[in-house]
Amino acid sequence: MAELFAFSRINQHNMNKYLLLVLSLVISLSAHAQKNKKTESIKVFGACGDCKERIENAVHELGIKKANWDEQTQLLTVSYDSLRFSRKQIEQKVASVGHDTYDFQATDEVYENLPGCCHYDRYQQADTTNKSQDTPMTLESIDPASKHKIAGVVMGKDKNGKHYPLSFAIVHSLGLNETAITDSLGAFILATLMPDQLIINHFGFNTDTVSVQNTEALHILLQESAAQKVSGVVVRGRNESTHISSLSTVNTLNIGSKELKKAACCNLSESFETSPSVDVTYSDAVTGIKQIELLGLSGKYTQLLTENTPEIKGLAGAFGLTFIPGTWIEGIQLTKGAGSVVNGYESIAGQINVEEIKSDRSDRLFVNAYGNEQGRAEGTVNLSHKFDDNWSTALLAHANGVMIKNDHNHDGFLDMPIGRQFNVLSRWEYQGNGIHAQIALKAMNDKRQGGQFDFDPETDRLSSTRYGVGMDVEQYLLTGKLGYTFADKDYKSIGFIYSLGQYNNSSYYGHNNYNGRQTSVYGNLIYQSIISSTTHKFRTGLSFSNENYKENFNLAQYDRVEIVPGAFFEYTLTLDKFSAIAGIREDYHNQFGFFTTPRLHLKYDFTKNTNLRFSTGSGFRVSNIFAENAGVFASSRAYSIQNPSNNYGYGLNPEKAWNYGLNFVHNFTLNQQKGSIGIDLYRTDFQDQVVTDLDASPQQVVFYNLQGKSYSNSIQAELNYQPIKRMDVRLAYRWLDVQSNYAGVMREKPLVARDRAFINIGYETGNSWKFDFTTQWIGKKRLPVTSSNPIAYQLADYSPSYFQMNGQITKQFKKVLDVYVGVENLTNYTQEHPILAAGNPYSPYFDGSMVWGPINGRMVYAGLRYSIK
Repeated sequence: MAELFAFSRINQHNMNKYLLLVLSLVISLSAHAQKNKKTESIKVFGACGDCKERIENAVHELGIKKANWDEQTQLLTVSYDSLRFSRKQIEQKVASVGHDTYDFQATDEVYENLPGCCHYDRYQQADTTNKSQDTPMTLESIDPASKHKIAGVVMGKDKNGKHYPLSFAIVHSLGLNETAITDSLGAFILATLMPDQLIINHFGFNTDTVSVQNTEALHILLQESAAQKVSGVVVRGRNESTHISSLSTVNTLNIGSKELKKAACCNLSESFETSPSVDVTYSDAVTGIKQIELLGLSGKYTQLLTENTPEIKGLAGAFGLTFIPGTWIEGIQLTKGAGSVVNGYESIAGQINVEEIKSDRSDRLFVNAYGNEQGRAEGTVNLSHKFDDNWSTALLAHANGVMIKNDHNHDGFLDMPIGRQFNVLSRWEYQGNGIHAQIALKAMNDKRQGGQFDFDPETDRLSSTRYGVGMDVEQYLLTGKLGYTFADKDYKSIGFIYSLGQYNNSSYYGHNNYNGRQTSVYGNLIYQSIISSTTHKFRTGLSFSNENYKENFNLAQYDRVEIVPGAFFEYTLTLDKFSAIAGIREDYHNQFGFFTTPRLHLKYDFTKNTNLRFSTGSGFRVSNIFAENAGVFASSRAYSIQNPSNNYGYGLNPEKAWNYGLNFVHNFTLNQQKGSIGIDLYRTDFQDQVVTDLDASPQQVVFYNLQGKSYSNSIQAELNYQPIKRMDVRLAYRWLDVQSNYAGVMREKPLVARDRAFINIGYETGNSWKFDFTTQWIGKKRLPVTSSNPIAYQLADYSPSYFQMNGQITKQFKKVLDVYVGVENLTNYTQEHPILAAGNPYSPYFDGSMVWGPINGRMVYAGLRYSIK
């Protein structure tokens, strides 16, 4: 027993040694593994949520557990044991499933077999002799003392050596995994390590990597890449269709091509039907003219620009929204509240800038065809050609028409006027030697006939047998830009924007005749630079406009000439969490003398995902009472100008107003899906306004200068979220309080809904199907007073509230053909009796301007888009 006990003690002692040895080995291996654990960020190209899942799964298959790919930065962050795996293995693995990296590319066969939503712009390997080969810094090694803020400018450089600022370039710090996006001057501020590496990319340019050794300002040049150059606006995968840039000091909503394709968008007026910020309504029940409202105010208080040129203004303001085909639009920037003083003084409720298709980056061929069950047909053919690295051109042609008469509500009037429109644009562009020049020629002719179903313009035009409406409108424009960027100072440039135009409108509404002619000359000289650094930027310049108006309404003639020279200065301050834009302009009107337009925009970032904006500024404009109230022509109301204050034009004062606004935006991630919450609060106070009074008498529309108060309050809350992959949901609610003094009585503005609720749901499948559905609830609207009419022709005080639903389905075939089918007004809800006294249009009670709801019932449409890159 003693021997056995001794043996047991010896074995137990040996066992303890073995256990200690094994434990030491485990600890040693564990420590060694920790020592060789590595975290890196690798550029991997992709487009959507499916790409994210595919890339991360590929890394997991190697045996690496921690992998995260960010769609915005295109960076894959991985943590792995460097003894077992290498960066090369990881890049080869993700390339094998279809995703390019800087050093390894997927085969064409694997890439083409990816779902349509995953087709990203492929990376082309460039000369890397100037590219840093340093290994990215590991996240564990970050020393807080080594964190710094650096500023810089990203410029584009073409093959001719031309330098120009690149906005929306992505600058990413590998050390801190932070990202910045450049502003309109190409400037950025970013948190980095010292030392660090920055990856800079922009569509159409070779991606570059820059080593950062100190805090000196960076000047980064990106070389244009023909292989990566995009054609038009490319929206891929889960990119947001509308967004407010977190870097923008101004509350500007960017509406991209993806959002515009959610509906047919036949023209600019229909491009906001999926946006809760803008109301789109018919001006009357006869002419088919659509109008917009922003912040509860008529579209005349929103400055409309085409590529920062005021093409749609004056007499064209009411009709011009139908003059720009939706298939010509590359993107829209919608600014709420005061705009920039650089673009003029007329912005009161906001500013809309339309970017049309560019010749140097559009499809070589684009064809669109559209038709609906009510007989409307549209066709567009866009052509572009690039002669060389400097010259390019594009020819855009569009035609639409309504050939079939419809009277679905059986009131004897056409639901929509018949007629056709032709629209042509030819543009030329030159880039080289620091010069950027472009010129565009536009021509448009629109002829419409509406009124009673059996109206014949040949026999009924001058009689009282049947009521008819005829509109013959034409517009001719020459617009251009000439800019120069200083090669030795990339942040400095000078540009000149100009336009010449003529607009003619010859129309009749029953026995009322209207003829209007406007000729316009416009020029804007802009110089921009910095003060010591990109923290302080400024723009200054001179502007000039000359507009000649000749209007004839029945026997009355209204002519005027507006000559307005002006000067402006705008300063931009950009700090880490705070930015400000302060602008002022001084103009001289040949009739009303000098007037000053100050504007201020402030933004504070609580975090990189949460910011608050404030804006204030004034606006000035001269009204065009006939063109801006053309819908009232479709009635028996007599036009009356009350107490004119001068002999200029209509004898009315110019309109002046102040706008104040707050905008709060918070971007968040919930369940690995992106979302945002936005709240807008805006108020507009008029000091002077031309009041359009429909309440004084049902047989009159009276115009007079404001006596008392007139204001608009607007509150809007909006939620955007992706609850599941490839699905976007937008919820919004808006409340308005719009009142004015009508002949001594404060009243709500007529035909404006106080409440509006909005839902938009979009879903894309993995095999190129797209579904979009929009529903909105429109609250009640105050109706103009009709109590003095006979009972049969009296309206209620308020309209009823109602729901409206629209939907569209799109199928994409091999990225060259889109086929879509949709329905508008799915519930078939229409306004009952939109025309008062429709059976007797020459009676004093006839009125087609009291439109508060849909005129047309359910309408199905279909179309296709075909393109060759």
